Amino acid sequence: MENKDLTFYKTLVAKLPLLKKEIAKVIVGQEEAIDEILISLLAGGHCLLEGVPGLAKTLMVKTISEALEMKFKRVQFTPDLMPGDIVGTEILEEDHETGKKFFKFNKGPIFANIVLADEINRTPPKTQAALLEAMQEYKVTYAGTNYDLPKPFLIIATQNPIEQAGTYPLPEAQLDRFLLYIKLGYPSETEELQVLKSTTGVGKQTLQTVMTDEDIITLQQLTRQVHISEELIVKINQIVRSTRPASTSSTFVKQWCDWGAGPRAGQALVLCAKARAVLNERFSILPEDIETLAFPILRHRIALNFRADAEGITTDDVIAELLKNLK
Repeated sequence: MENKDLTFYKTLVAKLPLLKKEIAKVIVGQEEAIDEILISLLAGGHCLLEGVPGLAKTLMVKTISEALEMKFKRVQFTPDLMPGDIVGTEILEEDHETGKKFFKFNKGPIFANIVLADEINRTPPKTQAALLEAMQEYKVTYAGTNYDLPKPFLIIATQNPIEQAGTYPLPEAQLDRFLLYIKLGYPSETEELQVLKSTTGVGKQTLQTVMTDEDIITLQQLTRQVHISEELIVKINQIVRSTRPASTSSTFVKQWCDWGAGPRAGQALVLCAKARAVLNERFSILPEDIETLAFPILRHRIALNFRADAEGITTDDVIAELLKNLK
């Protein structure tokens, strides 16, 4: 990071607390989930958001997009949804001057800065797979032609942890492409009381645009420049490798896990730790960044065995045990 750029970066990073304050005008509580969505955006990844109905998942994502002045699209995933409903399709048009007919690609809702894939596990794998290329390559291929997606680009997929009948669980290959797996919990009593007061009257909060898409692109570039020590990189590598039953020294992992996280998890942990540092107006990583983000990064990359499911052991339990042993 050049000295002449430092003041510019500090001014830009100082807008992030203002962004969170603006989002808090509409979203009561859920600070951890909002932080993790912003971390995913700064790191250039995508996130899976899980929570029971009524926790304002859609409103949260829409509010973030409004505060950032980004194009937002929501797709309700249903069993009859087709890939073309997401990426778009070709339509036959006629040139009124020449009379010639031609095919024109009509872009689907995926062509937005922030895309909410609502209840992604309610649509068949064929349609779920339509997101894979977009998530990984930031482009869509249709009839042999590549169409670049807008930047910045963030997919937030939601799923309901209850009522699993008639759903299509995401395959491991697609789960691994989500940078973070965010779990939303119920609000506290005070927060819920505030929600009741603020959402049942006639008043409506007006959001101010705090940052633009260009600001976010600049911050994404800054995120990769954040310093991380060799010691912390080694720690991240140890955490990821210790999730694998075949190579771990943890009896807890050997007892409860079938398989662990791959190298992509380590890359995600480094990038997200850098993004969390930026979000907290720092230009270097602290151990707490790694320990906090280990849960949303690893919880969907560890497979428990049948015995763990029967005993009520969760992936978060495994991660907590590993972090305790590696301190």
